[in-house]
Amino acid sequence: MSVFFISQLLVGVALIFDILSFQFKNRKYILHSIAAACFFMAVHFLLLEQWTATVLMGLSALRYGVSGYTTDRRWMYFFCVAAVAGTVWTYAGLVSLLSFGATFVLTVGAFSKTDKRLREITFFGVGLWIIHNVVVWSPSAIALESLFLMSNVVGYYRYYIRPSQPELVTEQE
Repeated sequence: MSVFFISQLLVGVALIFDILSFQFKNRKYILHSIAAACFFMAVHFLLLEQWTATVLMGLSALRYGVSGYTTDRRWMYFFCVAAVAGTVWTYAGLVSLLSFGATFVLTVGAFSKTDKRLREITFFGVGLWIIHNVVVWSPSAIALESLFLMSNVVGYYRYYIRPSQPELVTEQE
């Protein structure tokens, strides 16, 4: 079994956590599920020798774990600085900039106080990861982020767009 094939299988494990994440309403459950997915994605990128993505996904796993417990802006700034340092340390051109941009945006989202804001910011950050995964050509990672985006759309629709069910009005005689 090739390293590439194993890396693609790890994305399947991450996919389970990603799809589940935005079907939760509880912000903490959303974030901890994404943290698990990021861990598997970090190992995926490690096997593909995508060093910036490896470091930033590893940081993301930690970030989502921490942000499940706090929205303290000091943690957000810490993870933003860590993302800059990780990107500079592993810089490899456009792919590094794409993964950094995605990580930076998602860091801001992770420390949002509401799940609604988290979901809204995630739309943009995930879009950047999709572009990154096209550039490094990881078909399963492209599929994962696309399905993650769709899960976010479904969750956002369920909680914030779908009109509330009209109450039955009974006539009083």
